[in-house]
Amino acid sequence: MSNKATATVALQSGGSNLRNTKGLLVLVILSLGLVQTAMAQNAHVKSVPSQSVMNALSTLPDADVLIYTSPQKILNEAAPKVVDPTEIAKMRATFDDLKKSVGIDPSAIDYLVIAVRFHKPAADLSFAAPDVMTVFGGDFSSESLMATGKVYLQEKLRDESYGSKTISIMPIDSIAEAAVKNPLLKSFVEVGAVALNANSIAVGNVRYLKAAIDALDGKGTRLQSTALDSLLRDQNALISAAGSPLTSFMKSFGMLGTETTPREARCDTRFGDFYGAVTSNGTNFSVRGAMNTDNPDTAKIINNLISGLWQQAIDSVSDKSAQSILKTIRVMPKESEIVWEADIANQTVADFIKEQSKPKETPKAESSKPAPAPRQKPRRRKPRA
Repeated sequence: MSNKATATVALQSGGSNLRNTKGLLVLVILSLGLVQTAMAQNAHVKSVPSQSVMNALSTLPDADVLIYTSPQKILNEAAPKVVDPTEIAKMRATFDDLKKSVGIDPSAIDYLVIAVRFHKPAADLSFAAPDVMTVFGGDFSSESLMATGKVYLQEKLRDESYGSKTISIMPIDSIAEAAVKNPLLKSFVEVGAVALNANSIAVGNVRYLKAAIDALDGKGTRLQSTALDSLLRDQNALISAAGSPLTSFMKSFGMLGTETTPREARCDTRFGDFYGAVTSNGTNFSVRGAMNTDNPDTAKIINNLISGLWQQAIDSVSDKSAQSILKTIRVMPKESEIVWEADIANQTVADFIKEQSKPKETPKAESSKPAPAPRQKPRRRKPRA
């Protein structure tokens, strides 16, 4: 079987009909497929030590928001508690074909991180859209995965050398058309992918990928250790997120100057910096998080505001199972932070997933028979004189 046929069989085995989906990058689809596969394989994979993940992510470029997922922990701790074994078996069978056809072991994804970086306004004071990049790594060959994508896409891709790496770039026609009317989309008219090392790949807009290569080559600004410490503070987290929204706001709206004219910040505060995570603990899923508010008084004021909005959000949800889950989340002030926490029973989550998976009932079509015409009274004939 040729390389192109092998790639096509692999994609069909994963249930992805990419030929009819214009403008999607196959490398993105494959990366998401690999994450799903990691959740579907046998639960014999050891958890990744946080230090190894820390070392892998320490060479990434600076970011204002980070979202981290651990597919192995989701597989080992979460999925068996809330997903029916038959469904997991179906997923294994489906992705087994992908593994055999492509020759890549998709059960060894160590981490998947989404990074977002905001920018100062351009010289003309126009708003600059943020950069977005997804990085995933594990026990697989990044070169093999890149080669598979290139074989399938062929003429749609072009390679561009930058620094020590080669970026595979693909134009997204639908976004390019929309960018004519919306300049904010200009940085996303092309999506690229690059093998950062032997077992990690980054997918995102080209500007951010170049920043990742610069950071890897020691020429650009790397991710701050404090951001990584916050993101990976809980080694048992299935999903975690951390970020600095206030700094992002200050960048985007010129409070720190523009790209051509820097301005010194007039205040230095961690106000708004946040952290959140979901862990699996015994019979519960635990949600924990905190946001810095600078001082205890501000924490109480903002907590009162959030509590009122949160209750309105709960009341607006019509789904009873979703509403019961939201009600378990408690928000409260604690010293100079606002913290939120919840312990949700595994069975509650499993029931919610089953409820959402049920096929929606389609309303019965009304009868198309025409309504009977009203009966007309017979006319009385006048007698002749």
